Amino acid sequence: MKKVLAVAMAMALTASVASVSMASRYVKCTVTSVEDSIVTMDCKKADKLSAGQDVKVKAAKRRAIEGC
Repeated sequence: MKKVLAVAMAMALTASVASVSMASRYVKCTVTSVEDSIVTMDCKKADKLSAGQDVKVKAAKRRAIEGC
């Protein structure tokens, strides 16, 4: 019984850590200013991020302009 409880607790901990890391993946931001290597962004749902957390930033996809 103790082994089953220990496995269940370990799975719950793993699930909670994974959900927190995935939550920060879907924060939408808009760049407000750029100075040398410092970028300032205005983000929705920024409370999902924490200080010192690594984040990845992707540029918006640009569509090709088709013409004659």
